Amino acid sequence: MFFQKNRIVLILMITLLVVTVLVSCKKDQVLKLATTTSTDNTGLLDYLKPAFEKDTGITLEWIAVGTGRALALGKNCDVDVLLVHAPGAEKKYISDGHGVNRRQVMYNDFVIIGPEADRAGIRGKSAAHALKLIKENKKFFASRGDNSGTNKKEINLWKEAGLPLPDRESWYIQTGQGMINTITIASERDAYTLTDRGTYIKYASNQKGKVSMVVLVEGDASLVNQYSVMAVNPEKCRDVNFELAGKLSDWLVSKKAQKLIGDFRLLNKELFKPNGKQ
Repeated sequence: MFFQKNRIVLILMITLLVVTVLVSCKKDQVLKLATTTSTDNTGLLDYLKPAFEKDTGITLEWIAVGTGRALALGKNCDVDVLLVHAPGAEKKYISDGHGVNRRQVMYNDFVIIGPEADRAGIRGKSAAHALKLIKENKKFFASRGDNSGTNKKEINLWKEAGLPLPDRESWYIQTGQGMINTITIASERDAYTLTDRGTYIKYASNQKGKVSMVVLVEGDASLVNQYSVMAVNPEKCRDVNFELAGKLSDWLVSKKAQKLIGDFRLLNKELFKPNGKQ
C-alpha cells in the first residue's frame, strides 16, 4: 500500500511537471507585436495571422495604437517587435538604442480627403498647396493629434508647406483618436483630413456605397507611406523574445508573405504594395 501511494504521488508529480513544461513552451511561442491602427483597421493582420502561425508555430498577439505609442511600448519592454510607419521616428528610435534590425515590409500612400463639395478648392492640388488653401479659407481640418505615424506625417506636411502648425486655430480639430474615428468626425464636420489610403478604403467599404468623404489630393511624392518592422533591442529589454521577433521579420519579407500582402484587397483595391527584401 505504501509503495502504491508513492507511485501515485510520483505519477502525479511527473504529470504536473510535464504540464508545466508544455505550458511554459507554449508561452515562449507567443510573440507580442505593437503596430499601427492602419494594419489592424484594414484587416491585414487578421489576414496574415493564420499563415504566419501555420508556418512558424508562433502565436501572434498585437496591440494597435499610433506609431508614437507603439514605439513607447517597445521602449518600455512591453512588446517584442514593432510594425510601424514613421521612418524618421523609427530611425531615431534605433539610433537611441531601443530598436534593432529595421526592415522595410510594404508601403501605400497618404491622401487628403474631404467633402465632395470641396469648398477650399484643393482637388488635384499638391499637398502643400492644398494645406495653404485650407488655411486661407479657414475650412475645418481634422487632425488625429495623437503622435501617430499619420499625425507625424501631417505635421511634416505643414512644415514642408512653410506653414506653422495651426493647432490653436478654431478650424483645426484635434480628435486624439484613431484614423477611422477621425474620418468619421471629419465627415460629420465637413472637414478635410489626412489618412493612409488603406484605412480610407476600409472606411469606404463600411459605408455601403454612401461615402461622404472623397479623395481630393493624391499622388504627391511627399505622400508615400512606408511600413517597416523592427525588433525591440534585447540589450535594453532582457525579457523580450528576440528570436521570435526575428522570425516574424524574416517571414514578413519572405516571398510567401510579400505575395499575400500584395494580394490583399478591399473593394477589389490593393491596400499595400510589398517592398520587403530577404
